[in-house]
Amino acid sequence: PEVPIMDGSSDQFVREILKAGIRGLDAPVRVIRILERVEVNLDGVKVSIEPFDNLEIDFSIDFPDEAIGRQTKRLNMANGAFVHELCNSRTFCRQSDVDWMRSNGMALGGSLENAIVVDGAKVLSPGGLRHHDEYVRHKMLDALGDLALAGAPIIGRYHGIRAGHAATNALLRKLFANPTAYEMVTCDTETATKLPGAGVQASDIGYVA
Repeated sequence: PEVPIMDGSSDQFVREILKAGIRGLDAPVRVIRILERVEVNLDGVKVSIEPFDNLEIDFSIDFPDEAIGRQTKRLNMANGAFVHELCNSRTFCRQSDVDWMRSNGMALGGSLENAIVVDGAKVLSPGGLRHHDEYVRHKMLDALGDLALAGAPIIGRYHGIRAGHAATNALLRKLFANPTAYEMVTCDTETATKLPGAGVQASDIGYVA
């Protein structure tokens, strides 16, 4: 579920965190390093994670709606890519979904500001899209948040095809059920500079919507 009366992105949280400031700690960082490929297939949904030298997310979506369609994107999450590329990407839904929810007494306080609302080939939300591929970027943002629930930064390549929260949750459960597929290690200095939040500072606020 999304945070109520927001838009499914994380830019407001990022903005406030960067305004408050980030303090480095003189302590080692423990990371989850992927050693073996792990894959989950669920009714046409495919998600996997495999060894890589830092976190990379590769995602594909395919919706029948003309406004969304097929989109694919791959991002290396080093060098503040989360802030620059993903954090302002909003959730999305169909106008028919909104109509159904309201007819059933839900989302009564919602508006076109709380999501990208599409109807066939049309984007109904004021101002249109923040990125031409904002839909797949939001799915990547979802995946990044799900991976954060692993309890430590993950070093590996994540690949999702039409995946959602349930699929990524199942992937993590399968990963942790196989002790040979990963290891907990102390992050070396070079790898630490490639973690998703490394190097992000207040001057990056300008990148946030």
